[in-house]
Amino acid sequence: MVTDFDGKVALVTGAAGGIGGAVAAAFRAEGARVAMVDRTVAGLTPDEGTLPIACDVADPARIDAAISETLARFGQLDVLVNVAGIMIYKPIVDQDAADWHRLLAINLVAPALFTGHALRHMPRGGAIVNVASIHAHRTSAEVASYAASKAALVSLTRSTAIEGQARGIRCNAILPGAIDTPLLHASPNIASGIEVIDPADIGRPQDVAALAVFLASDAARFVTGAELVADGGRLGRL
Repeated sequence: MVTDFDGKVALVTGAAGGIGGAVAAAFRAEGARVAMVDRTVAGLTPDEGTLPIACDVADPARIDAAISETLARFGQLDVLVNVAGIMIYKPIVDQDAADWHRLLAINLVAPALFTGHALRHMPRGGAIVNVASIHAHRTSAEVASYAASKAALVSLTRSTAIEGQARGIRCNAILPGAIDTPLLHASPNIASGIEVIDPADIGRPQDVAALAVFLASDAARFVTGAELVADGGRLGRL
């Protein structure tokens, strides 16, 4: 399988996190130059092929600036991977408008705005990958806003694939299950026993990153509008 990204530019959101960091590293290893976008970039080390960009993706003006910085530095944009996301652990009755607006701004509106920029600036052959979640299909208590946002992100993926087709731009979604990241270990649902995960069902950030590289590569040139579940088979057993 050829996944060479020499001469290509990838923008990855949430690049300081577990999955985002693995995705950025995977594209860099394949030869891409990478814009690494996150709210804080203190732990990201720049080199000649990487550009850390501090960006609160809940702020549309910062999204615009992140795209401008990427284009000013690298002159192009070929791949977008929307990873950044948050979770709120509250029953629906306790989530107020501020909770919903903040989560949707990060988990849905930001990917939509980055996607709009990508469709404007990418050449034919460009690719967008959205990191959603199996919560888009099956979920648990106290994460209603997160599950709703990921279901909407999958829907956005399908719409982007339709609108991107005439431009020669593909869009696909990855639906990870439990992945060994700080977000997983911070889950109060797991700590309380509301959600029980067999250690054998916990994947690595690199598992998601490998799929992102594949979906963005020419090896997946005939794949668009798809949802790829990466959960070790756990969803099929629930």
